[in-house]
Amino acid sequence: MKKVVLLPLLLLCIFPISVQAQNDLNKSKKELTEKEGVNYKSSSTSSQSSSSDDDEDNIFTELAVEAFVYTVGVTLFGIYDVEDHLHNDLTKYPYHDAEAGNYYNPKFGEESVYVFRFDVKDKFIYKSNDLFGNHLEAKIRPANFIALQADYYQLYEFQKVAGTSSNLSLFYFTIACDRIRLERFNLGWTLGASYIGSGINTAGFSYGLNAEFFLKKNISFLAGAKWSAINGEPVNAFEGEARFHKKSHFLSLGFERLKIATPNYNFITLGAGIYF
Repeated sequence: MKKVVLLPLLLLCIFPISVQAQNDLNKSKKELTEKEGVNYKSSSTSSQSSSSDDDEDNIFTELAVEAFVYTVGVTLFGIYDVEDHLHNDLTKYPYHDAEAGNYYNPKFGEESVYVFRFDVKDKFIYKSNDLFGNHLEAKIRPANFIALQADYYQLYEFQKVAGTSSNLSLFYFTIACDRIRLERFNLGWTLGASYIGSGINTAGFSYGLNAEFFLKKNISFLAGAKWSAINGEPVNAFEGEARFHKKSHFLSLGFERLKIATPNYNFITLGAGIYF
């Protein structure tokens, strides 16, 4: 019982709760809409080269592109003929097999456990009575090796002295892949786009990393990060949480840190999820 009480107190110590409105959401939105002018200088050069030089340059370019594509492909997706863990099967839900978390290592002669899965989680994120919000995530897993993921953040801030309020909507739309798929550990990446609504209505490129470690008593620990930029300003999201799994459901407790332009937002989170 003492541990249950101490954990929320520890989180409160790590992420102090502000009792004063800072107008951070308005500051974030203002900075995201400001663009710096860029002056472009044009220049022209002329050169003559022989056809043989052109052929050598083309060959070199083709080799460089092939080497780059091969290196990136191996880094992102691995080599299926060499890395046996890439063949591990997705389970119906974590701990469906008592010896595995998300992925199951099929024994010889056994068929695949599960292929398609739909994961949904929702978290209440809280900093103070003046600043809080919600984080909804949906992930469709059509195969063992890839998933389509969408994250939706809705933040609210209240300025009690001025009697005003503001809100901000943040989205991530990404392709996700678990690069390492072991029975009790997953490590993966995401690649896609971020989008800010709330009158800004601008998108940016996004990439990220995530990992989850599964203990033997239906408890797992998850960490993830997404980096992005919109109008030259950072739009980043970091999260960490502990999950307690019960069949196809789970409860979570953790933290989230958002950086939207200059302001940083630190939240305590409490949520739940389900696997279909």
